[in-house]
Amino acid sequence: MASPQSRRMDVSEASRPVLPRHTKLKFDGTRERWVLLAPERVLAPDEIAVEVLQLCDGNRSVEQLVDELARKYVADRTEIGRDVVAMLQDLADKGFLIEARESSAS
Repeated sequence: MASPQSRRMDVSEASRPVLPRHTKLKFDGTRERWVLLAPERVLAPDEIAVEVLQLCDGNRSVEQLVDELARKYVADRTEIGRDVVAMLQDLADKGFLIEARESSAS
C-alpha cells in the first residue's frame, strides 16, 4: 500500500513538474489575480510564481525552465535555479505539483 509520503516529489533540475489533474491555475477576474485552485484549497501566487507555474507543463524540465527565465530576465542562472527549485519544492510539498510521468495517457 502506497503512503502519501511515497508520492512526494523531490525537485531537481531534471524534474518535469506538472500540476496534478485536480489542480488548476486560473485568472480570477473578481480578485484580478492568478490563483492556484485545488480541492478545498486556494493559493494566490505572486507574479513570478505564476510565470514559473505556466511553464510547468510536464514537458519542460526544471533545467529548461531556469534556462528560459535566465535568458528572459538576463539574470544569474545559478541564483534563478536555486530560487525556482526552492519554490517548486515548496509547492510540491503542499501537493500543488507532481512529477510528469514518462508516458502521459491524456
